[in-house]
Amino acid sequence: MGHRLSKIYTRTGDSGTTGLGDGSRVAKDDLRIIALGDVDELNSCIGILRAQIAVSTVEDKAIWDKSLSLIQHWLFDLGGEVCIPNYNMVLPLSVEFLESEIDRMNEALPMLKEFILPAGTLACSYAHQARSVCRRAERSLMTVHSRDQNIQAASLQLLNRLSDWLFVASRALQRAEGGSEVLWQKNINETI
Repeated sequence: MGHRLSKIYTRTGDSGTTGLGDGSRVAKDDLRIIALGDVDELNSCIGILRAQIAVSTVEDKAIWDKSLSLIQHWLFDLGGEVCIPNYNMVLPLSVEFLESEIDRMNEALPMLKEFILPAGTLACSYAHQARSVCRRAERSLMTVHSRDQNIQAASLQLLNRLSDWLFVASRALQRAEGGSEVLWQKNINETI
């Protein structure tokens, strides 16, 4: 591979446009650029979650790290698809992996009877933060798809399944560190 980022600043974006991977230029507030930013933010959240798990008391750190590493690579693939219209990189295999991981993690969790708050240990909380950013990225990508109709199904499914994976991961991480879930109290105002 050649030197992809030999010069970090190019001054080509100073006028409010940015380049896509196909060479075209679009406004920095183009829907495609917004979706790219949301996917990038999600990837950063996943990186923070990885770092927190590495210093946590969670067992099986290597398994968590492998899954999160795969997810980060898939998000880069997704960014490539968004950056280059009609380019496909995300494979259905990624969606199948997330589904099997959701099933595996869910087996060890008690049935959820109440809504839970996005709170708990740091790892649990970072998983919730990543989940909420993932939902935003999914909405942004769907907006691009509804306008251009050129986002493949596997890419849309990846973000949908990833948000589910992050929800189940938050529960698994909370239990792995000996915490209990923080349940939503419907009538909290009555206790004040």
